[in-house]
Amino acid sequence: MELLKKRIMEEGKILPGNIVKVDGFLNHRVDTELMEQIAEEFKKRFDTSKVTLVLTAEASGIALATICARAMGVPMVFAKKAKSDNIEGGLYQSDIFSYTYKKKVTLLVSKDWISADDKVLIVDDFMANGEAMRGLCDIVKEAGAELEGIGIAVEKGFQHGGDRIREAGINIQSLAIIDSADENGFVFRED
Repeated sequence: MELLKKRIMEEGKILPGNIVKVDGFLNHRVDTELMEQIAEEFKKRFDTSKVTLVLTAEASGIALATICARAMGVPMVFAKKAKSDNIEGGLYQSDIFSYTYKKKVTLLVSKDWISADDKVLIVDDFMANGEAMRGLCDIVKEAGAELEGIGIAVEKGFQHGGDRIREAGINIQSLAIIDSADENGFVFRED
C-alpha cells in the first residue's frame, strides 16, 4: 500500500535496536482516515463476506481492528494481556513473548466472545517476530473457529515473523513490509 509506505518514509523513525516508530499516525496518535483506507485495502485482499469476527491483541492494534471490523460489519474482539475481575467464565489463552515489552505475556479471550461458528480475521497494526500472531492463531484454534487470514499494517520483514506464518500456510497480508531500517531510511519488500 503505497500511501502507508509513504507515511512511514516521511514520519517513521528508527530507534536503537531496530525499533521502528510509527506512533505519529498508526498506534499512538491515530490517523483515522488512513485507518479507513487500510480497512478498505484489507477488504480487497480477503474474502470478508465470510468473516464473522475481527480479532486483535491489546493494545495498539485495537484502533485499526475496530475500524476494520466496522468496515466489514462485524464485531471486534481483542485479546487482553491480563485477567481482570470483569471476565467471567472460561478463557482461551496463549503464552507469548512480547518483543515490545521483552517479557512473557498471556493473551486472554473470554469463551463468550469467540466460538467454533466464527470465521476470524486477525488484524494488527504492527508485527515484529510474530509472537502475538502465533498466540492469536492458537486462540482461534483452541476455540475451534476458522482462521480466514491475518492482516498486518506494518511488518518488520527482517525479523521473519511473517515468513514463519507464511511457511505455516496461513494467508497473511502485510501492507508494508520493511526489509531493513537504519540511519539511511527504510527499504520495503516489493509486492
